[in-house]
Amino acid sequence: MQELLDQLMEVKPGKGFIKRMTVAKADKLEEYRKLLETRRDEIRRLTAISADGREPVELDQTTQGRLSRMDALQQQEMALEQERRRRVETRRIDAALQRIDEGDYSYCTSCGDDIEPKRLENDPAVPLCVACAKA
Repeated sequence: MQELLDQLMEVKPGKGFIKRMTVAKADKLEEYRKLLETRRDEIRRLTAISADGREPVELDQTTQGRLSRMDALQQQEMALEQERRRRVETRRIDAALQRIDEGDYSYCTSCGDDIEPKRLENDPAVPLCVACAKA
């Protein structure tokens, strides 16, 4: 009977069973939460700092030459792309924090298998296991 209960406790997320939470795993989850929150705060700080670079470029030909305008437009496009990437990363972080809150963190969002701890250490916001990421 105990063996059956142990097997049920190992069922992956989304199957309707309670997941086993060890003290070590709970400590690791808090570590991941802190890493994710720190990364999110850093992204917000960078977004605030770079706001001027995303402002519309003045196209007044009397104050800037053609090459200066082209350079300013290129700088603006690069700043806009960086901001787009920051928004994507922020969404990934928010989703990972939500998975922590719901108890689904460290499980692949596609197949439900465990995500390797080294993969999570490399990128705590990663939602997929290696097999699903390759597919």
